[in-house]
Amino acid sequence: MASNPVMELEIWKGEWGLPSVDVHCLEVMTYAKFSGTPLKTKITNNPFKTPHGSLPVFQHENECLTKFGEISAYLRKNNHTADFELSPKQCAEAFAYSHLIYEKLVPALQFIWWIDSKNFIEFTRPLYAKLLPFPLNFYYPGQYEKHAKQLAMSLYPEEDDLSVIETAVYRQADECLCLLATKLGEKEFFFGQSPSSLDAVVFAHLAPLLKAPLPSAALQNHLKACTNLTRFVGRVLQRYFPKEIKDHEQAERKITKQESEYSDSEFPNKLRNISIAALISLVAMTAYAMSTGIIQVVPADEGEEED
Repeated sequence: MASNPVMELEIWKGEWGLPSVDVHCLEVMTYAKFSGTPLKTKITNNPFKTPHGSLPVFQHENECLTKFGEISAYLRKNNHTADFELSPKQCAEAFAYSHLIYEKLVPALQFIWWIDSKNFIEFTRPLYAKLLPFPLNFYYPGQYEKHAKQLAMSLYPEEDDLSVIETAVYRQADECLCLLATKLGEKEFFFGQSPSSLDAVVFAHLAPLLKAPLPSAALQNHLKACTNLTRFVGRVLQRYFPKEIKDHEQAERKITKQESEYSDSEFPNKLRNISIAALISLVAMTAYAMSTGIIQVVPADEGEEED
């Protein structure tokens, strides 16, 4: 691989005001922001062309990495770290809470995205069908669904009822959210005024859950009830991804304006159509009344008396 002094990251594109829809991409992007890493992102939406069939892909000089742990370790070796202010005890805490998220929250997120039938049919599959190039948009959603089900079955090998598994993974996720909310408290970040690797992991997992328009939203509603966590997500977005928020707001305003203009332009036609429909209804009702004898038409000469 040719030497490349620029650190590059291939990612899934963003939606809903987020820089990416993907948890793993968000982990790396957020950690880079927290650590001041000059990272150039490239939206590819094509895992097929990546070394291991997944995104993100981090490239710098002779390195090509795909896992958050590998990428963050490489950045630390190059003097880019989000944990330089943490004590050894706090570093251990950050690791423990990150592991808690991977163990208790991730299975529920996989279930929500890929196994919950309502979400999969109405939200997830259409989303990735739009993001992925043809014909990969027919292949990858099914593979991700299969992987999520394999994960669920591996966690509960004695259980073949998906509803029972759903209840179990949601209960674990609820407990995880409560622990995170308690740990954060009223602080700006989990260890005080400055963000750490734990903040990157938490944000990456909570932001899509909070922002995605999920049809089946039980866990999302639980997260929204944890107001300090929702404020935390908003705080990270405002401070570190303001461009994405601005672009999203502009897009929303544009859509609203187009809808308003369309509605205004259609008003004369709607008024005309309503008038025509009312006239047609009046004629039809009159014809029906005459045909059934409700209304009788008497010729003028029959109604005159003879002299």
